[in-house]
Amino acid sequence: MKVYVASLVNAMVLVGFGLWGYLGSEAPSKTALIPVIIGVVLLSLYKGIKKEDKIVAHIAVLLTLLILGGLMKPLTASMGSGDGMAILRVSIMLLTTLIALVAFIKSFIAVRRARTAKE
Repeated sequence: MKVYVASLVNAMVLVGFGLWGYLGSEAPSKTALIPVIIGVVLLSLYKGIKKEDKIVAHIAVLLTLLILGGLMKPLTASMGSGDGMAILRVSIMLLTTLIALVAFIKSFIAVRRARTAKE
Protein backbone atom coordinates (compact mmCIF):
# COMPACT_ATOMS: atom_id res chain seq x y z
CA MET A 1 0.00 0.00 0.00
CA LYS A 2 1.28 3.45 -0.88
CA VAL A 3 2.17 5.53 2.17
CA TYR A 4 -0.04 8.45 1.15
CA VAL A 5 -3.05 6.15 0.77
CA ALA A 6 -2.43 4.56 4.18
CA SER A 7 -2.10 8.00 5.75
CA LEU A 8 -5.26 9.26 4.02
CA VAL A 9 -7.30 6.25 5.14
CA ASN A 10 -5.94 6.60 8.67
CA ALA A 11 -6.78 10.32 8.75
CA MET A 12 -10.34 9.71 7.55
CA VAL A 13 -10.86 6.92 10.09
CA LEU A 14 -9.51 9.10 12.91
CA VAL A 15 -11.84 11.97 11.95
CA GLY A 16 -14.91 9.82 11.32
CA PHE A 17 -14.60 7.45 14.24
CA GLY A 18 -13.40 10.20 16.57
CA LEU A 19 -16.48 12.30 15.78
CA TRP A 20 -18.67 9.23 16.16
CA GLY A 21 -17.21 8.59 19.61
CA TYR A 22 -17.54 12.23 20.67
CA LEU A 23 -21.04 12.86 19.32
CA GLY A 24 -22.32 9.44 20.35
CA SER A 25 -21.26 9.81 23.96
CA GLU A 26 -23.71 10.73 26.67
CA ALA A 27 -21.03 12.76 28.48
CA PRO A 28 -18.51 13.73 25.78
CA SER A 29 -15.04 14.79 26.83
CA LYS A 30 -13.02 17.29 24.82
CA THR A 31 -10.10 14.86 24.88
CA ALA A 32 -12.20 12.59 22.64
CA LEU A 33 -11.58 15.15 19.90
CA ILE A 34 -7.81 14.55 19.90
CA PRO A 35 -8.02 11.85 17.18
CA VAL A 36 -10.22 14.20 15.15
CA ILE A 37 -7.69 17.02 15.40
CA ILE A 38 -4.78 14.71 14.52
CA GLY A 39 -6.82 13.33 11.62
CA VAL A 40 -7.53 16.81 10.28
CA VAL A 41 -3.84 17.70 10.51
CA LEU A 42 -2.91 14.46 8.71
CA LEU A 43 -5.46 15.30 6.01
CA SER A 44 -3.83 18.70 5.57
CA LEU A 45 -0.45 16.98 5.13
CA TYR A 46 -1.76 14.59 2.45
CA LYS A 47 -0.49 16.53 -0.59
CA GLY A 48 2.98 16.84 0.90
CA ILE A 49 3.08 13.13 1.70
CA LYS A 50 1.97 12.31 -1.83
CA LYS A 51 4.69 14.57 -3.27
CA GLU A 52 7.19 12.73 -1.03
CA ASP A 53 8.15 15.88 0.87
CA LYS A 54 10.61 14.62 3.47
CA ILE A 55 9.75 17.15 6.19
CA VAL A 56 5.98 16.70 5.78
CA ALA A 57 6.40 12.91 5.88
CA HIS A 58 8.39 13.12 9.11
CA ILE A 59 5.77 15.37 10.70
CA ALA A 60 3.05 12.94 9.62
CA VAL A 61 4.91 9.91 10.99
CA LEU A 62 5.47 11.71 14.30
CA LEU A 63 1.75 12.53 14.59
CA THR A 64 0.89 8.95 13.62
CA LEU A 65 3.19 7.60 16.31
CA LEU A 66 1.77 10.00 18.91
CA ILE A 67 -1.82 9.06 18.16
CA LEU A 68 -0.91 5.36 18.27
CA GLY A 69 0.27 5.81 21.84
CA GLY A 70 -2.58 8.17 22.64
CA LEU A 71 -5.22 5.63 21.65
CA MET A 72 -4.03 3.07 24.20
CA LYS A 73 -5.72 4.81 27.14
CA PRO A 74 -9.15 5.00 25.44
CA LEU A 75 -8.83 1.33 24.49
CA THR A 76 -8.11 0.25 28.06
CA ALA A 77 -10.89 2.51 29.37
CA SER A 78 -13.43 1.10 26.91
CA MET A 79 -12.34 -2.45 27.76
CA GLY A 80 -12.76 -1.66 31.46
CA SER A 81 -16.27 -0.32 30.92
CA GLY A 82 -17.23 -3.23 28.67
CA ASP A 83 -18.48 -0.90 25.91
CA GLY A 84 -18.27 -3.12 22.85
CA MET A 85 -18.80 -0.34 20.31
CA ALA A 86 -16.12 1.82 21.90
CA ILE A 87 -13.70 -1.13 21.89
CA LEU A 88 -14.43 -1.72 18.19
CA ARG A 89 -14.15 1.98 17.32
CA VAL A 90 -10.83 2.50 19.11
CA SER A 91 -9.46 -0.84 17.84
CA ILE A 92 -10.16 0.16 14.25
CA MET A 93 -8.48 3.54 14.81
CA LEU A 94 -5.48 1.73 16.31
CA LEU A 95 -5.33 -0.73 13.42
CA THR A 96 -5.38 1.93 10.70
CA THR A 97 -2.82 3.97 12.62
CA LEU A 98 -0.53 0.97 12.95
CA ILE A 99 -0.89 0.17 9.23
CA ALA A 100 -0.04 3.79 8.34
CA LEU A 101 2.97 3.73 10.66
CA VAL A 102 4.27 0.51 9.10
CA ALA A 103 3.76 2.02 5.62
CA PHE A 104 5.79 5.08 6.65
CA ILE A 105 8.60 2.96 8.06
CA LYS A 106 8.72 0.76 4.93
CA SER A 107 8.79 3.89 2.78
CA PHE A 108 11.66 5.41 4.78
CA ILE A 109 13.61 2.14 4.52
CA ALA A 110 13.03 1.97 0.75
CA VAL A 111 14.24 5.56 0.30
CA ARG A 112 17.36 4.88 2.34
CA ARG A 113 18.12 1.69 0.40
CA ALA A 114 17.65 3.51 -2.91
CA ARG A 115 19.97 6.30 -1.76
CA THR A 116 22.59 3.80 -0.57
CA ALA A 117 22.40 1.87 -3.85
CA LYS A 118 22.90 5.11 -5.76
CA GLU A 119 26.15 5.87 -3.94
